[in-house]
Amino acid sequence: MDVTGDETRAAWAVASRKYTDEYAEHLEQARTVELLPAEVAVLGGIVVGADVVHPMSGHGLDDVALVRLGARSVHGVDYSEPAVSSAQRRADELGVPCRYTRAVLPDSGLDDACADLVYTGKGALIWVADLPAFFAEAHRLLRPGGRCYVYEAHPLVPLWEWDPDEIRVRPDRGYFERSHVNDSFPAHGAVERQHTLAEVVMACQRAGFVLEHLEEHPDPFWRPDGTTAAAWDGRLPNAFSLLARRA
Repeated sequence: MDVTGDETRAAWAVASRKYTDEYAEHLEQARTVELLPAEVAVLGGIVVGADVVHPMSGHGLDDVALVRLGARSVHGVDYSEPAVSSAQRRADELGVPCRYTRAVLPDSGLDDACADLVYTGKGALIWVADLPAFFAEAHRLLRPGGRCYVYEAHPLVPLWEWDPDEIRVRPDRGYFERSHVNDSFPAHGAVERQHTLAEVVMACQRAGFVLEHLEEHPDPFWRPDGTTAAAWDGRLPNAFSLLARRA
């Protein structure tokens, strides 16, 4: 995560409290959590028996889902100490083979070639300032033939207004802008990075990956409670997934 900006750092210091405050709720979710069907369709045959590294692992629920899908182990890496400690406590309580390390990415501090799969996304890349360095680290962590998988909000998502009746583009944002101020979560002045889809794909390929899968999805993976938007009715892209193999 890019924590160089004072506003972003301060916003996440406040937002990270949710990992402790919502521990019990996340524990109950973890007992039955599964990856999205689109993720299972791509990863179902890959994750079985795999050692997985999850950069920007957050609450760690996807890590439990990866184990449920067949992963041998998952190592989550996150900037937030509350996220890391609560995820480790939850994994220990559930008896799942997940462990967590606090690190400021892209430097994870993990060993070379320690993973068969690097899994990330769902609100990760918007906090990455240096995409080439991020994918270079993923490449370093993978064993030969290992794969990197990203399931992330489509880069167009920040442009959609949450208008329940009509699809509208926000006049204060642009697809080719380099950043914008987050006004949903964590808010409080946090600055998101704006990467185009082409920039994500090319950064991945230039890091030494061979693209195997790229798909755009109409459904957002996160919908704020009580919010509806015409932009979510299936006509626009709201997520994308990418799978690439370490050459």
